Amino acid sequence: MPLFRIATYNVNSIRSRLHIVIPWLERNRPVVLCMQETKVSDDLFPADEFRKIGYHVVFRGGKKGNGVAVAAPETPREVKFGIDDGKEPCEDRLITGIFGGVPVINAYAPQGFKMQAPQFQFKLEWYGRFREILSRRFSPKGRLVVCGDLNVAPEPIDVHNPKRLLGHVDFNPEIWKEFEELKKWGLLDLFRKHHAGEAGRFTFFDYRIPGTVERNIGWRVDHILATKAMAGKSVRCEIDMAPRLAEKASDHTILFADFEI
Repeated sequence: MPLFRIATYNVNSIRSRLHIVIPWLERNRPVVLCMQETKVSDDLFPADEFRKIGYHVVFRGGKKGNGVAVAAPETPREVKFGIDDGKEPCEDRLITGIFGGVPVINAYAPQGFKMQAPQFQFKLEWYGRFREILSRRFSPKGRLVVCGDLNVAPEPIDVHNPKRLLGHVDFNPEIWKEFEELKKWGLLDLFRKHHAGEAGRFTFFDYRIPGTVERNIGWRVDHILATKAMAGKSVRCEIDMAPRLAEKASDHTILFADFEI
């Protein structure tokens, strides 16, 4: 039986990253690829490039630097965008649906700018709203996979210099608490399931620092979380560094998980 592969990738502009995304899909043939920070309005999304290789793609973007998309070989079902709680819907940050028969959420959490800024409070509030979506639409006893750039490095081993970086919007007690509450709902960190205590494994390497990949100056802020029903079927979760080493790469790379379903 072939493995059921789910992957996540902050592309940092899908139109600038097609030369990486399309060949990766052709080589790996995942059942789901969740993409964040697509940075393109819906009318300009390059959906035809995915169709040419046998992938359906659902997406939501706008003029701001957000945007989310999910590619899958099967037509997805019950697709919804954003958070329907009467507040700002943030449709360009969240997609839920059933892909390959499995409920999947593609999430792009706000970065937060600075801890003293309103954007950071918006980030904390977004996490609370996200958990409300989980409680309303899903069950921790059922099957669910949550993928995306969640803009949190949850442990000291998830950053290259925890002492210096403490207090960053992605690395501080307040955002750790939000991430823990997310897991307490009923989600397991699949990378840590397969790589418990392993330091120096990162998914993000800042463009602005010379030689970040070669010097392993990174952050683990991209995640695949799953309920117990799905985590028990996971046999592998890995960071693929090849996309980050490619020409004209995103500052993130691909994280994937394999399941025996």
